Amino acid sequence: MDKAILTCALTGVLTDPRQHPVPVTPAQMAAEARDAFNAGASVMHVHLRAQAPGQGHLPSWDPDVAQAVCDAIRAACPGVIVNLTTGVIGKDISGPAACIRRVRPEIAACNAGTLNYLKLKADGRWAWPPMVFDNPVAKVQQMLDVMAECGTHPEFECFDVGIVRSVGMYLQAGMFTGVPEYNFVMGVASGMPADADLLALLPRWIAPGAVWQATLIGRAEVWPVHQRTAELGGMLRTGLEDTFYLPDGARAPGNGALVEALAACARRAGRDVASPDEARRRLGLHPRAPA
Repeated sequence: MDKAILTCALTGVLTDPRQHPVPVTPAQMAAEARDAFNAGASVMHVHLRAQAPGQGHLPSWDPDVAQAVCDAIRAACPGVIVNLTTGVIGKDISGPAACIRRVRPEIAACNAGTLNYLKLKADGRWAWPPMVFDNPVAKVQQMLDVMAECGTHPEFECFDVGIVRSVGMYLQAGMFTGVPEYNFVMGVASGMPADADLLALLPRWIAPGAVWQATLIGRAEVWPVHQRTAELGGMLRTGLEDTFYLPDGARAPGNGALVEALAACARRAGRDVASPDEARRRLGLHPRAPA
């Protein structure tokens, strides 16, 4: 079986650092990335946060912030692969486009379809006003064009089965080239559940030669699905964006402990953990430039 490529999602888009131990500053991001890197993560999925005092719970599309964060991570983790987030509501993609052009990440997320983004509280009230995470084909193409311009490999984020199937149509329509990479996002309340039986079905709908990963959002119950991902040959991802809980239900002290648990899933499935350069070869990325 292929070696397992491990990704660490270091911090989320809106998680409040005053309530949860998520990194915000370049130094904090670099320290968390280093712990995850030492535990076996070869890819860092990077969200950007506002850097002004008291604003760390808000997202940022400032290219200077992107540069500072990515430079700090790359310095702390020699050879690491940076995977930059791009998700925005609405037609205007100028923010993520500017950040991609500034830092030229090897990978960037490409949200591959539209989703009603919903969550309901126990009392029947909406956790937030119902919203549409809009990713029509024209917007997807704009994102792919910027990535192609910058030599960035797209990771297609798929929140539902129909979105998984759409990626194959994007490939057939000539919207992108290279190794298709699918990210099955499971655990969003209005998307695919984090379910091992469903996960086992999804690879039948991916393009030939593709690679795939599962992003599992939830608490300790996601860990058996991580184990199934490892057994099925997928890439593995965890981090403080996706969960705050270790397999035993304890709160994770940071990203390093989460990636250690993820690496253990891979090894129980008989798979070694891929190095960054091995990950580059499997994903069809350019070899790393000599230091």
